[in-house]
Amino acid sequence: MRRWIASLTLCFTAATGTSVSAQELNLYSARHYQTDEALYSEFTRTTGIRINRVDSDDASILARLRSEGSSSPADVVLLVDAARLWRAEVDGLFQPVRSNLLDARIPAHLRGKDAGQGAQWFGLSTRARVIVYNKKTVQAADVDTYEKLAEPRNKGKLCTRSGSHPYNLSLFGAVLEHLGPAATEAWLKGLVTNMARAPKGGDTDQIKAVASGECQIALSNTYYLARLMRSDKADDRSLMENIAVSFPNQMSWGTHVNIAGAAVAKFAPHQVAAVKFLEYLAGDAAQAYFADGNNEWPIVNIKTSNAALASFGIFKIDPAPVSIVGMNQVKIQQMLDRVGYK
Repeated sequence: MRRWIASLTLCFTAATGTSVSAQELNLYSARHYQTDEALYSEFTRTTGIRINRVDSDDASILARLRSEGSSSPADVVLLVDAARLWRAEVDGLFQPVRSNLLDARIPAHLRGKDAGQGAQWFGLSTRARVIVYNKKTVQAADVDTYEKLAEPRNKGKLCTRSGSHPYNLSLFGAVLEHLGPAATEAWLKGLVTNMARAPKGGDTDQIKAVASGECQIALSNTYYLARLMRSDKADDRSLMENIAVSFPNQMSWGTHVNIAGAAVAKFAPHQVAAVKFLEYLAGDAAQAYFADGNNEWPIVNIKTSNAALASFGIFKIDPAPVSIVGMNQVKIQQMLDRVGYK
């Protein structure tokens, strides 16, 4: 399990039970991007509110919240997968937030359920799950839909990370919504049949595998590609020379897009500071930082200087609701087990 990284100041409640200052914020974050450090520092500089941070992956953060219960010191929770945000909402780990600023800036379909007291989570940035392929050996027409990844024409060509990784589970959950159970399970079995090697590594590893010829087709989130395109290392940029990117299903339901988002924890001891932090993350400066610092599309319509993101152009986005994608993941995991997708 990934090592927990925490500020020493987080020891206050668990170890001593002493009162805490209103000028601090306890953040549980699955965003392990170094570029976010400046984002947090700027919030402290402008508000005087110190951030105490705990970093881990989505699943571990949710497990920790469940374990801590009403004694949790968490104020704000940052997650990088829409289905995990939905799961936490269903499990009652968040509290509703009423904010005119957030309601105005975050589109309704990128917010959690609002039962009249405010949404329980808010999307902050997006990334598309695209198909990366070797443009010397693969025709664009062979990878212009997710469905074609499972066709015989692509046998022995595919590389992916674990099928159970949240990024893939969310994509597969969206496919289930469009194709139905029988066709989706057959599709997943086709992906397994077409593997060039067993699933392993992260998205950057899949890109490298395509560039090196280990495989010819892979799935990746767009920000990994943009990161390589903008790298100051020549070796990173050279990986992209033999690679092309397909935004699948432009003639049907559109390309799957996932979100990173934030919520106020159910038992947040610093509720006012927590809402202020969410509003800060929805502001122009922070939104530009998501784009320029971590190569994600901002939720709000602002101009950024990220040429790599701009090079992807405008594309049709899959409108499948986050709640449906989340609910589908239990069925998807069962299918993965049946077809042997590791």
